[in-house]
Amino acid sequence: MTGTATVVGAGIGGLATAIGLRRAGWTVTVLERRTELERYGAAFGIHPTAQSALDRLGVGDALRDHAVPYRDAHIRTPAGRPLARLPLERIESKAGRPELLISRTYLLDALLAGLDAFGDVPLQLGERVTDVDALAAGQDLVIGADGIRSAVRTARFGDRSGPRRVGTVAWIGIADFESPVHGETWGSGRFFGLTPVEPGRTNWYATVPEATTAEELRASFTGWHDPIPRILDATDPATWIRYEMRHLYPALPSFVSADARPASRVPTGARPAPVALVGDAAHAMTPNLGQGACTAILDADALTRALAAAPPGPAGIAGALRAYDAERRRSAQRTAFGSRTLHRFMSTERTRLRDAAVRLLPG
Repeated sequence: MTGTATVVGAGIGGLATAIGLRRAGWTVTVLERRTELERYGAAFGIHPTAQSALDRLGVGDALRDHAVPYRDAHIRTPAGRPLARLPLERIESKAGRPELLISRTYLLDALLAGLDAFGDVPLQLGERVTDVDALAAGQDLVIGADGIRSAVRTARFGDRSGPRRVGTVAWIGIADFESPVHGETWGSGRFFGLTPVEPGRTNWYATVPEATTAEELRASFTGWHDPIPRILDATDPATWIRYEMRHLYPALPSFVSADARPASRVPTGARPAPVALVGDAAHAMTPNLGQGACTAILDADALTRALAAAPPGPAGIAGALRAYDAERRRSAQRTAFGSRTLHRFMSTERTRLRDAAVRLLPG
């Protein structure tokens, strides 16, 4: 079926959803509250399932043009002793292709190019949505892809679910040299990660207590194994990005709000067109499993597949939204719960018990 849709939010999930809808024949408009798209240089891990979703959206080749495979990474102690191997080889063996890493900038560019190829999808920057019902009254569908503080979510589901702090802050950056080791180093109440991102550069991230300042970050990792101190020394603090780690809590009872009558048949003052949430608006999570971008891409793929296969009419939209919710909600919420649980495990100060448990993981 086809229809008209507005996507609120031009991040990874919003752009992927817009591409999927347009490929299905929908008329799409994208609204973004920022005056320019975020292009900071964090690396995203793209699991093979999300790579397949991007292939279905027509942007898989553009992803692979700038992505690098992620292999041979370990969990280590601050002294550099390996505790366990990350399960990258098992992922590759099962899926037939490796986990990929790509900078946010390149992934965003690939999605923008995929959207621009249609030539008829407006991307309106600086558009802050304040009246979701008024927006939805003129559409067949509204997609809330507007992040953890989603205005679309609040308008339809209230403010019971919202951002919750976890007590730590993350710093991220990219150093202009290649690390000889990759993976994560787990200390007491803090950890440090190193991944490839492109030839000659290394993506890094550090998670520390919330009160840690930029000036204190280097001191937090003094004495940790090479190349962690060198990575920090080689990166200009002015380029470091800080964000308080948060997740969406409590979990939503549904990712959709489905009044599926066409806008022309909604009486004045009645509930307007249906809403579906994707990405962080639906299930924002801590980054410990590296699945934030993947889950947003899988949401977009599942939603647009369901709509493309639906029969015409309001009942078709309603059925597609139910199918999307059934496919994605429990899976995404399990991932979010697992990521939050792993965060607690990684950042504990009871390192002896934690490290003993990690050593039992299969190699």
